[in-house]
Amino acid sequence: MILEEARKVIRIEAEALTRLADTIDGEFERAVRLILDTRGRVVVTGMGKSGLIGQKIASTMASTGTPALFLHPAEGVHGDLGMIMKGDVVIAISNSGETEEVVRILPIIKRLGAALVSMSGNPSSTLAKAGDVFLDISVTEEACPLGLAPTASTTATLAMGDALAVALLVERGFRPEDFALFHPGGSLGKKLLLTVGDLMHSGDAVPLVDAATPIRDALFVITAKGLGITGVCAEDGALVGVVTDGDLRRSLGKGVDILNQSAGEIMTRNPKRINRSELAAKALQVMESHSITSLFVFDDTADNRPVGVIHLHDLLRAGLA
Repeated sequence: MILEEARKVIRIEAEALTRLADTIDGEFERAVRLILDTRGRVVVTGMGKSGLIGQKIASTMASTGTPALFLHPAEGVHGDLGMIMKGDVVIAISNSGETEEVVRILPIIKRLGAALVSMSGNPSSTLAKAGDVFLDISVTEEACPLGLAPTASTTATLAMGDALAVALLVERGFRPEDFALFHPGGSLGKKLLLTVGDLMHSGDAVPLVDAATPIRDALFVITAKGLGITGVCAEDGALVGVVTDGDLRRSLGKGVDILNQSAGEIMTRNPKRINRSELAAKALQVMESHSITSLFVFDDTADNRPVGVIHLHDLLRAGLA
């Protein structure tokens, strides 16, 4: 019985969305053009469950390139209508189209010089008739067996809001890089904003030795810098190789008397490298594809002298891996 009821709810709401997709018309395109053409912001308002959905719509728009905020209609008549400016577009939501708190502020919205997009399930309602654009979110039935709790209607409202936000996103040519700017604390923001130069070790923290350096001294540098690696440089400072913990173990496994060797004799030549301007996510990709844990970093010029080193642990601490 419980599972049957759950499936029934989902089917009713799915059918409401299918109907919404089939009935969407030119009014939707008018709403999108109205928002695109405005120099102001989108102000979303609604009461109760519609208000909660409205908050999500405003948040989605704001995070995808459409400046938006939510206005509580009851608070609006006590001063918060000052949030609305001339040139804004107000999206007012009410399934019945007669919600007292919403209807009360409609004349003031017009007086303030804002355009109105009405979102309602009742095309004959006060709200629907007041709008410059009307978006029909009507449903044939609610999923609530009592027909009282907003269920299919709120799902349809949320879907209409998402459709607006995505259509606006596409029309604005909004890119992942733009999305990252609004989400700098998220994993996507980090992947698209952090560069190798932001995370690399530089200056005295970079482990470097000359090719002629005895391996025992190179081992001291590896230990002191704590990165499990040291770069090996020619006399002009150009990077010619690296010595890692793994190089030392492999040499010992071959019976090499490493204490009588120089860094240049033990090193791995032509190590993988990366420019400091590359995204840190690219450094992670290179490390994973070559099964290594460090990359020496260079400026964007053809200079072969390293300016830093980045380790897998740096990427882990930054939340990129």
